Amino acid sequence: MSTLLAGSPAAPGAVPAAWRGSLRRLARLRWGVTAALVMLAIVAAAVLAPWVSPHDPLVVDIRHRLAPPVWMAGGTTQHLLGTDQIGRDLLSRIVWGGRVSLVVGVFAVLISASLGVLLGLGAGYFGGRTDAVIMTGLNVMLSFPFVLLALAVIAVLGPSLPNMILVLGVADWPLYARVVRAETLAIREREFITAGRALGMSHARLMFGQILPNLVSLIVVIATLQVARVIILESFLSFLGLGVQPPTAAWGNMLGEGRVYMLNSWWIAAFPGLAIFVTTLAINLVGNALRDWLDPNLKL
Repeated sequence: MSTLLAGSPAAPGAVPAAWRGSLRRLARLRWGVTAALVMLAIVAAAVLAPWVSPHDPLVVDIRHRLAPPVWMAGGTTQHLLGTDQIGRDLLSRIVWGGRVSLVVGVFAVLISASLGVLLGLGAGYFGGRTDAVIMTGLNVMLSFPFVLLALAVIAVLGPSLPNMILVLGVADWPLYARVVRAETLAIREREFITAGRALGMSHARLMFGQILPNLVSLIVVIATLQVARVIILESFLSFLGLGVQPPTAAWGNMLGEGRVYMLNSWWIAAFPGLAIFVTTLAINLVGNALRDWLDPNLKL
């Protein structure tokens, strides 16, 4: 009678499960490197906008209004992506609009991450009444519609870039607070925290010197992914007229201005929309690669 051997070799060409997981992570990291290069180019263009943009984004040239991209009939090398309804160069406006989106994304995330991490650490570390108060505030924020919050703040303070950064920063802190609180609840029970208490370490030293360093990779991944979300929300608010106001170039208000011309002059809205898509996709790919690199077991 023949016997089956538990250690029999796998079928030719079969890939072990562990290797398949490693190959998937390697593929994601490769896409992440490509996306990081794309983001580096976008950031460089935004930072160097005064030198790399071919025209002043605010200059009006009615003679060349609604000029098509260079590869279409009637297009010229003077305006590679064409012009808008009042003759402003689209490529220049997209480059300068990227500056606005990145500034909003970075500063809004810094505000929300700082506020959320601080409150999440406090709620998770102290527990009790502190935790109850912070979590009540978190639940109130999560139940409050973002658009209503934006309308309320902008109605009082007026539409401007700083006010939009404030709205987007305040709106996103619950995400960080909830995640940081959950991790802090687990970390505070570990032996090194107990030992720190026994040695007389202060609460601040335990929170910021012992617990927070264990959360850095998690916070970095969340913040990276949130930049993409904030850019989309900024474009949405500008599209509605609640964000950056014309004539300042912003991808959202360029979309809003171009929607009227979609049938005959599609490029006015299409290229800003493409810029939003490429930027947010690249940021998400970078965030996913960072997650796999810093902690392959992290699930967000």
